[in-house]
Amino acid sequence: MLYIKKPNGRYRIADEDDVIGEATDIYNRYFAKGTAITEPAKSADYFKLKLAHYEHEVFACLFLTNQHQVISCEEMFRGTIDGASVYPREVLKTALKHNAAAVIFAHNHPSGIAEASQADKTITQKLKAALNFVDIRVLDHIIIGDSTYSFAEHGLL
Repeated sequence: MLYIKKPNGRYRIADEDDVIGEATDIYNRYFAKGTAITEPAKSADYFKLKLAHYEHEVFACLFLTNQHQVISCEEMFRGTIDGASVYPREVLKTALKHNAAAVIFAHNHPSGIAEASQADKTITQKLKAALNFVDIRVLDHIIIGDSTYSFAEHGLL
């Protein structure tokens, strides 16, 4: 069992949210600004911790340098239990603001099913086309459910 020390000095049993929060803090240190992303599986694990607990869809972008070093990770869009509107213009603006050379997308499926829908494939291609126009590479799009699904690993990029 894990315990958390309260401000009054007493301890309480940690719940799942406490554990996920601490794990996310540790992973955030792994993905601190300037950290190079060298293992695709590591980014999937990071996004699983970051997005799996949401009860609604969240679309996030990991902005990277030319050497795949982290610039910033931002939760860009929030949706409902089965969808989120993603706007390529806003992703492009944010990528240019960060002077990103590459990006990894991720979003969660609250249903737990980690498969790419036709809508997921369509928006990924729209985002890729918009970013390609200004020489920003899309390295992957990761879907988080009970497991993870990588567009790159499935040859969809």
